[in-house]
Amino acid sequence: MQTLTANDLTLGYGEDIIIDDLNLAIPKGEITVFIGGNGCGKSTLLRSLARLLKPKGGGVVLDGEDIAKVGTKDVAKKLAILPQSPVTPEGLTVNELVKQGRHPYRGFLKQWSKDDEEAVFNALQSTNMHHLKDRSVDSLSGGQRQRAWIAMTLAQETDTILLDEPTTYLDMTHQIDVLDLLFDLNEKDGRTVVMVLHDLNLACRYAHHIVAIKDKKVFAQGKPEEIINCNLVHEVFEMMCDVTFDPRFGTPMCIPHGKGRCIFAQGKNQTTAVN
Repeated sequence: MQTLTANDLTLGYGEDIIIDDLNLAIPKGEITVFIGGNGCGKSTLLRSLARLLKPKGGGVVLDGEDIAKVGTKDVAKKLAILPQSPVTPEGLTVNELVKQGRHPYRGFLKQWSKDDEEAVFNALQSTNMHHLKDRSVDSLSGGQRQRAWIAMTLAQETDTILLDEPTTYLDMTHQIDVLDLLFDLNEKDGRTVVMVLHDLNLACRYAHHIVAIKDKKVFAQGKPEEIINCNLVHEVFEMMCDVTFDPRFGTPMCIPHGKGRCIFAQGKNQTTAVN
């Protein structure tokens, strides 16, 4: 069952076509990850799915309706997007930021309600940010800041969440922390998660469904273990690699050939550099 589909979708800026006549169905209740080389249109496609970019051709369907014909607040009650590196107004607290997620439910004269308060509380709890709710967002670490933004999208109470490179600028620990959080949201709440990731090995570890973009179209899509191989990596990323399996999770793991040095043990107290 699909909740979000792109039909004959063509996207671009001015005369430059980025995505051309693309068809895609996002599996409901799963984690889908877009992969591909820089500039291939991953983020452009994600923005279009959230109705932030008007198609040059074709369209996007959300729950059986053309998203272009649905009211903005109605879309925002079904689908939330977290852009890459969002900017927070100076001095805004975590609690104030998360409250912004309730905007789709706010009318001109509507008072702040018990439902609003509960949604904000649950979002802070789910992201383990409740103890930081009175801190200013700009005083937080990168990982905490990203959690605060994710909490805002959760307060929106949508079934589908889109995220554009949610691990950008985060160290390895915080990358895993954020992806574990998204994985738990999918596992516990059945939320549909769609995101752009640059790290192919993390994409394989966390995704149920991978979509590889190349030449303005879907090059391949499916379960990581079904589509990730040396040929795909070479075609999509123009890189030679070996594909083995993650020893902990059993998911595909790519080992680039590259031209760097390999340091390996050759006895108890000796190492040798190999070019």
